Amino acid sequence: MSSTRLPAEERRAALLDTACRLFSEGSYRGTTTADIAREAGVTEPVLYRHFDSKRDLYLACLEATWAGARAMWEEAVAAEEDPSLWIATMGRSFIESEAKRPVISNLWVQAIAEGSEDGVIGAYMKEHMREVHSYTAAVIGRAQEAGGIEAERDADAEAWIFIALGLLTMADRVLDGVMRESWPAIRASRLRWMTGQDAKLLLD
Repeated sequence: MSSTRLPAEERRAALLDTACRLFSEGSYRGTTTADIAREAGVTEPVLYRHFDSKRDLYLACLEATWAGARAMWEEAVAAEEDPSLWIATMGRSFIESEAKRPVISNLWVQAIAEGSEDGVIGAYMKEHMREVHSYTAAVIGRAQEAGGIEAERDADAEAWIFIALGLLTMADRVLDGVMRESWPAIRASRLRWMTGQDAKLLLD
């Protein structure tokens, strides 16, 4: 097997991108390091120079996809002038991104399942979800300070609800759109609760 020699950082990034794609298209257990190395055009020893184990590579994929989602949300919020719509914009950008390539959804569903048997993955996901929650709660807090979200809403609780809705979208996709017809009403109801305004007026 021959491969183009790349600087270490570029090689690691290329391996990570390949691994994220294969894990999301398959599964954590079903995807082997041999599969990943073969798809990336390297040998397994090369892969193990960058990642100590398949688990480490999988956790790196979770970290990389979160970094991408966070950057996407920051860009989406920065582009939305109305703080009433910041959380809705985050949700929409996530759904649109996953519709094109459901990497985060697949990895999260797998990791939550694997976490029940793999203590390391379980502990990582616990902290990972707390980090996503903290980020979301901070955005809600900023929106409240800007007058976009009702001040009496509990930012911590609302952030967990936002994550729960994200998990529901993942389940919805896995179950072939079982909730598809209900999503517009769910989004409108949440937006109305968060802002105290008519969702139709905000979205028009």
